[in-house]
Amino acid sequence: MAVNLAPYRAHRRILTASLVGTAVEFYDFYIYGTAAALVFGPLFFPSESPSAQLLLSFMSFGLAFFARPVGAIVFGHYGDRIGRKSTLVASLMLMGASTLLIAFLPTYAMVGWVAPLLLCILRFGQGFGLGGEWGGAALLAVENAPPGWRARFGMAPQLGAPVGFIAANGLFLLLGLWLSDADFAAWGWRIPFLVSAVLVGLGLWVRLKIGETPAFAEALEKEAPVGVPIGELLRHHLVATLAGTFAVVACFAIFYLATAFALAHGTTELGYPKEQFLLIQLGAILFMAVGIVFAGYASDASSTQKVLTWGCGATVLVGFLFGPSLASGSWFIVGLGLAAALFVMGLVYGPLGAWLTTLFPVRVRYTGASVAFNLGGILGGAMAPIIAQWLSERGGTATVGLYLVLAGAVSWGGLMMVRRAPRGAARL
Repeated sequence: MAVNLAPYRAHRRILTASLVGTAVEFYDFYIYGTAAALVFGPLFFPSESPSAQLLLSFMSFGLAFFARPVGAIVFGHYGDRIGRKSTLVASLMLMGASTLLIAFLPTYAMVGWVAPLLLCILRFGQGFGLGGEWGGAALLAVENAPPGWRARFGMAPQLGAPVGFIAANGLFLLLGLWLSDADFAAWGWRIPFLVSAVLVGLGLWVRLKIGETPAFAEALEKEAPVGVPIGELLRHHLVATLAGTFAVVACFAIFYLATAFALAHGTTELGYPKEQFLLIQLGAILFMAVGIVFAGYASDASSTQKVLTWGCGATVLVGFLFGPSLASGSWFIVGLGLAAALFVMGLVYGPLGAWLTTLFPVRVRYTGASVAFNLGGILGGAMAPIIAQWLSERGGTATVGLYLVLAGAVSWGGLMMVRRAPRGAARL
């Protein structure tokens, strides 16, 4: 049966603008996560214990997750009051500038404690900008979707995740092949942060040429914007916000365990060669893209709620298999475990653009979707590498997947909180 591509063609620029921003987001986050796993410990957090260096490095990685809800409130405020387009441009500029400046940071050996301070400030800036990115990108796609195409349009920003990951992972792989470990630690790690300027420039060029979403323009014609969107969100949509927060935990937990943590743990504690492990991850991420596309089509054919529920169950199953597969010592089993985890991430991530945005009415939708998504990021993403490291130190690598079991259960609980549409939520 032929696939109908006409809606995609009619909204090419909109979908590209939505995808590019999320690709930059995941590129920026993954290059930081990879650098944190490989070199930031000794460069910015000197310590006698390599484990303590890695833990401090991951803590700086987690800092952005705590900045994201703050950015979600600020950018959500303007996104719900002045529009999606201009807010998305501003968030992308802040995110891109923070990432680029990391390339020019001095190390601890150069300026002492000032180095980790500056790194943490720019990491906070990354997270602050990212707080307004995903919600706006999802709205850009979903609020332009034809009837019956919500989930398939909503998967456009989600596909930015594997695109950004492949760009980041591929660049680190090439650097690993071209440079010695000493050269990479000395200056090579700066190159991916410099390259981010190209992706940000592309994203800005696309976004400056799009218009406002029809849903927001129609809402403005009917009534004035909300004075303080976060206030209305907490007063009238608290259950939906909590449900959304819990529901996104699983996708963040899977991604950062299967990427940043797996790379750090695999190449240090387990002794896997870095280049081969990056190559395995590069192949596994393709299964995430397959999972996102499958989830988008399945959601429009059935419902986003149903697909997300399947994904949460699969997350629990993957959680029991993740640690043993990572510690197996077999490249085939390691690759199979990572591919399975990232495919399941596609199931719990792909439908979120359509599901989260319809929990809230248009007047607070930017704030609601952004706050829920980024609060969930703290539970699922910021804590994932830290807790997994803690679990591995106490129970060995085989136990690290238990965090995924918990994450899958938490996300399932979030879905159960809103099995019916929350009162006041607007359907598209």
